[in-house]
Amino acid sequence: MAVRRPPRPHRFDVYIATGGLLGGLLLVGLGVSTRPATEPIVLLDGTPPVLVPLVVMSGCELLRRTAPRAALLTGTAALTLDTVTRGSVATLLMFTDLVYAAVVYGPPASARRIPWVTGLLTVAGTVVPFAVWRRPEALLIGVVIGAVAFGPAATGWIVRDHRDAADTARLRAEQTALLAEKDRSQAVLAERARMARELHDMVANHLSAIAIHSTAALSIDDPETSRQALRVVRENSVDGLTEMRRLIGILRDGGGEREPAATPTLDGLAALVEGARANGLDVTLDADPGRVPAPVELAAYRIVQESLTNALKHACPGRVTVSLGRRDGLLDVRVSSPYGHRDGGPRAPGSGAGLVGMRERAALLGGAFEAGPEGARWIVRAALPLTEGAPQ
Repeated sequence: MAVRRPPRPHRFDVYIATGGLLGGLLLVGLGVSTRPATEPIVLLDGTPPVLVPLVVMSGCELLRRTAPRAALLTGTAALTLDTVTRGSVATLLMFTDLVYAAVVYGPPASARRIPWVTGLLTVAGTVVPFAVWRRPEALLIGVVIGAVAFGPAATGWIVRDHRDAADTARLRAEQTALLAEKDRSQAVLAERARMARELHDMVANHLSAIAIHSTAALSIDDPETSRQALRVVRENSVDGLTEMRRLIGILRDGGGEREPAATPTLDGLAALVEGARANGLDVTLDADPGRVPAPVELAAYRIVQESLTNALKHACPGRVTVSLGRRDGLLDVRVSSPYGHRDGGPRAPGSGAGLVGMRERAALLGGAFEAGPEGARWIVRAALPLTEGAPQ
């Protein structure tokens, strides 16, 4: 079993103890004491008795930080012994430092009690002697006790209170910095997720159409079909490249000279459906939602856009239906497409990011989203709450 070594005294405490001891020895050698040379000493007189409390008090100074309570108790005993000798000024001064150190470096409970105890002793040392002797000089006893005990204790309490306040302020500043860094990280993650959704929604449908029609051009040996497929490929590649350049410009310039394009609205669903038909989908649109808040409008548009892109990539031949309507304060979005084994024909690979993006858009508005097969159909449903006060 390892033996735990006591903590080493602080270097500054060693300086105080050494200085106090040497100063006390010098004062003893010069004959300086707390009592006049003419005052008789009842118990202990001479040089050796004075040195005992001086040496003990110097040793207590070595423990003023590492063991402040033990140092104060031992120093109190040494001061008591010093009162029955000729007395040393250095012993008295070192005791005041022990009282101060016990409040500053001691446990919180001791730091609270010591000022109260020394204050009561000061009051008692003032009132009791005056009540007994009825002489004004008796009040000096309370003044001495206050200067030796209560004064250092009160000073130590003030210093400790300021130190604790500084520690609390520093801890609060560190916590504030951590919270700010956490908020910054969350903001960065949220912005990255938003940009990922926008990038996917704006470019993925163009790339999907390019993949499907380029595969068709390579697999079907018909010049006219290949020419039509390449025409669609070119249109989608130009549109996708334009969207990509605009998005890169926004990211690079911070929205300075490059302003983002107008936010898509539900009025653009007809053009979106026409684009899907141009890419080969058989789409019908039933939408009469009226006016809805802008965030809901954008989310609904993007969900329909991504659903049509998925239908282009994965749906079997057949009709795709898109419907939007109000119900119980919600905007219902429903896209239905043929589901089943796709015989032949080119298809583009999927990563699942589209479903994740649609689910995130619905969740950000506090809505619900689900997508999955129902019989021979693949159904995408979203219920988006309309904000209070939205135009009807």
